[in-house]
Amino acid sequence: MKPIYFYILFSLINLQAFSQTVITGKVTQEQGEALPGANVYLIGTYDGTSGNENGHFILKTKKTGTFDLRVEFMGYEPAVQKLELKGDTIRVNVQLKEAFNQLTAVTITAGTFEAGDKKQAVIITPMDMVTTAGAKGDVYGALQSLPGTTTNGESGRLFVKGGDSEESQTYIDGSLVYVPYNSSAPNLSTRGRFNPFMFKGTIFSTGGYSAEYGQALSSVLLLNTNDMPAEDQLDLSVLSIGTEVAGTKLWKNGAATGSLTYNNLAPYMSMTAQNYNWIHAPESATGALSVRQKTGKTGMFKFYTSFNKDAFTINQENIEPGGSSFDYHLANENYFMNASWNGHLGEKLAMNSAASFTNNYDDIRYDQTTIGKRIIGAHLKNSINYLFTEKFSLKFGGEFFTKTYSQNVIMPTETHDNNFTNNTIAGFTEVQVYASSKFVTRIGARVEYSDYLKSLNLSPRLSTAYKVTENSQFSLAYGWFNQNPVDDYLLYTNRINPERADHYTFSYQSSVNNRTLRIELYYKDYKNLVKTNGGEFYLPTSYTNLGSGYAKGLDLFWRDSKTIKNGDYWISYSYLDTKRDYRNFPETAIPTFASTHNFSVVYKHWLNGLRSLVGANFKYSSPRVYNDPNSPIFNGERMLPYRSLDLSWSFLYRKNIILYGAVTNVMGFKNEFGRRYASTSDVNGTYQSAAIQPSSNRFYVIACFITLTRKGNANQLDKIE
Repeated sequence: MKPIYFYILFSLINLQAFSQTVITGKVTQEQGEALPGANVYLIGTYDGTSGNENGHFILKTKKTGTFDLRVEFMGYEPAVQKLELKGDTIRVNVQLKEAFNQLTAVTITAGTFEAGDKKQAVIITPMDMVTTAGAKGDVYGALQSLPGTTTNGESGRLFVKGGDSEESQTYIDGSLVYVPYNSSAPNLSTRGRFNPFMFKGTIFSTGGYSAEYGQALSSVLLLNTNDMPAEDQLDLSVLSIGTEVAGTKLWKNGAATGSLTYNNLAPYMSMTAQNYNWIHAPESATGALSVRQKTGKTGMFKFYTSFNKDAFTINQENIEPGGSSFDYHLANENYFMNASWNGHLGEKLAMNSAASFTNNYDDIRYDQTTIGKRIIGAHLKNSINYLFTEKFSLKFGGEFFTKTYSQNVIMPTETHDNNFTNNTIAGFTEVQVYASSKFVTRIGARVEYSDYLKSLNLSPRLSTAYKVTENSQFSLAYGWFNQNPVDDYLLYTNRINPERADHYTFSYQSSVNNRTLRIELYYKDYKNLVKTNGGEFYLPTSYTNLGSGYAKGLDLFWRDSKTIKNGDYWISYSYLDTKRDYRNFPETAIPTFASTHNFSVVYKHWLNGLRSLVGANFKYSSPRVYNDPNSPIFNGERMLPYRSLDLSWSFLYRKNIILYGAVTNVMGFKNEFGRRYASTSDVNGTYQSAAIQPSSNRFYVIACFITLTRKGNANQLDKIE
């Protein structure tokens, strides 16, 4: 009988083995590359396995009938196949499609440095943008440590990729700032008008930007104000050049922040050698109010208003034949207001509305001449973003600009009183399409109509990006950019058209382990630039659009916050080749604001034992050109190179008290920015001149920042890091 039992047992084992189904296969991505370790299982059962390093898998099951085989791999969409299990061997090959996630998908970075938006590649933090050593608390000063910019010490304004300072625009919460800089005398540096600490994020686009923005040939700076604060707070700032008090009060779903600032450079100037004779040192007073209110579940309303009043008087040398020195007095009053609302109107529909108003007046008096300049401007904008799918979105909107510019000039023998009003209507649309999480394309267009110039302009825009690896990508951008001529020309004529620049930008960016490398090549083709033909300045026929030019270059950026413990640094380098034939140029030449080589190194280090943060910034710009009317070669002279080593020190005295000190140009490098020349020659036929120098060779500031809160542990360290 025993042989019979053994036979029955052997038969049952063979029957069981015969009824087992073996599923084999390989898991790959769409391009055929193996995906190691994928999860493979039958839905509704406990039968499953994992693939090996080559993507191969073997799944054995005793189940019979129809089942769904599911394959999963992180970062890819799962795949499901229906199988008939009947005790045989089944071979399947599974291709997984990469899952799409906008938070990890490629983003367009050509020409853009962004801070504060987690969806974009963060090159620098918002605090880096406003507190770099040598920036003196000025947003525009800090931006000059980035590639693509050229330092013009006699201006202080932004000069981007071969563009003049008038070719850059500033927006706050989506609305235009007509007068972003403080007023200044000719050849004296200025600074930004707004407190840099009111901003949470910054987008600095040096070319190829969205169709949403116009009236800028070179760049746009997008500043986003702070959202809701964490608690009630009182900030006291005492500086060697002034003082500020700011208070924040919270209520349910809202908050308000008010500030008063007073600055007076007289104490500083009395202790530091000045290159000019100041009769009345620069003095200013500013009041600002910011209100934030949540509306509904997603909406946020913001309102900001500020009033600024400043003045100074400087004695200037008169280089005209037989002339004597004179006092140059400037008084400025500026009122600015903007409001914005953004939120969702539905699950897929978002809207942003913004408005701004500017009233700026300059009262200038010098050498028996009085000039009054006023700018009154307003901007209304509304944009809508509709998300059809995660991979396809549409943005569209419209905006209205109005600007009145008036200038009254009173001289002993004549008076000029001119003004103009220009209303511009613009519309824009843009689609963004993700072919995958590695490839994105943005296509848009912008149309503008100016009633003063009677001109209609279309501006197509195209940009794209491809993710090479998880941490690196290429970006391309192309577009037409139009901008109305400068106000001083529009005062006398409306027979000219907007100027135009075509941008071509290619960039590579890699960010790995807190190290970032960015390389960018660009070419800009300028068309329809305004030229003067030598006629009287007040004749409309003296202006044409026959000017042209180009700018091409290479920008390099490297940041490393990993290699040195408690240290963080970035290095910027720009190469620029540019020429123009515009304004009163007799021929095509390098413009005076352009420097071929620009180099900057910024370093910050936290000293734990001393509870201090030290910072250094070294900047170098190769010599720029300037014109000597005594020479037959136009713009044939060279300035001194610009050099400056700037240092800063922040000491955390207590949790809520910080002591701060900073100094520019520690090494005392001699910086000159060319020469200014007399408009008429002397008896020998020579045009007399004087060097254009900075106000002083060094600038320093010491400060104490005190923060008062209920908990007592908050401070303003984020302002000076």
